[in-house]
Amino acid sequence: MPNTSKNSQKNTPAPAIRAYLGGSFDPVHDGHLQMAMTVYQRLLPIAKQQQRALHVSLLPNARSPFKEKSTAPKHRLAMLKLATLNTPLQINELELWQTPPVYTIDSVRTLRQRYPHDSLIFIIGMDSALSLSKWKNGLELTYYVNLWVFNRDDLSDINHKNNRLLATTTHCANKTLVAQDTMNLHIQLPAQLQSLRIDAPIDLLQPTSQASTDSRLLKNTHQGHIYIDSRPIATISSTQIRQQLQPTDNRSNIISAAARQMTSIAPINDIIDNTAPNPLAKWLNPAVYQYIIAHQLYSAAQFR
Repeated sequence: MPNTSKNSQKNTPAPAIRAYLGGSFDPVHDGHLQMAMTVYQRLLPIAKQQQRALHVSLLPNARSPFKEKSTAPKHRLAMLKLATLNTPLQINELELWQTPPVYTIDSVRTLRQRYPHDSLIFIIGMDSALSLSKWKNGLELTYYVNLWVFNRDDLSDINHKNNRLLATTTHCANKTLVAQDTMNLHIQLPAQLQSLRIDAPIDLLQPTSQASTDSRLLKNTHQGHIYIDSRPIATISSTQIRQQLQPTDNRSNIISAAARQMTSIAPINDIIDNTAPNPLAKWLNPAVYQYIIAHQLYSAAQFR
């Protein structure tokens, strides 16, 4: 008679690795994709070695509690689908269709209930990590998920740091600079979170085999960790892009605001060829840029 218990254990898949990048994605831009793809590329070799499924998802929100308005969910979802086409990135609609405000703490609690044994990672920028005390129960996120924190800088800071690394002559010197940057970022974290920092992404992937699906018990059985990725990621603001896409021509109202937008934005070929005069527009996927033009998004007329 076959040993069914052994067969059952053999067929049970290893806990998956799930990482989420939340945001309004209004609009989604290459800065978002850079963060998500960096996490995917860093975790993929580990996932293969451990024979675990890897899912890296963009998690669009219904509307940020810190924003008064945002583009309709259907448009933001359509742009996300265009931006992630032909990439390994996924889209999770958990928050998108909920009535705002929707809080991150509720979402990570739901994800932990849904995937009690998987390794869950929430991706944020250092600016968000430093403001977690202002979020609803923000300092409790690590009860349910691990945090992957990126050091997001403006482009001039990135060029300065890259030049500093290139100026060093040894691998050890580079490692020392990275370690110094990481430590500087670490001490900026809220005091309650500083003891949770780990040194390598693999330390985020310890399966939570004792996690309970009872939300009242989760925080007693799971304690997440924080990995600080000190490699600079450009801070490209969706707000800046929206402002650049709005018409700036203050001519008479003979032409509608939407029509003025159509005549003032960069041609799509300039975006594709990376020759557009507006540097922010270069951070948009060409298909997303075309969608914005076709649906006249981010014009003054949109919010009337």
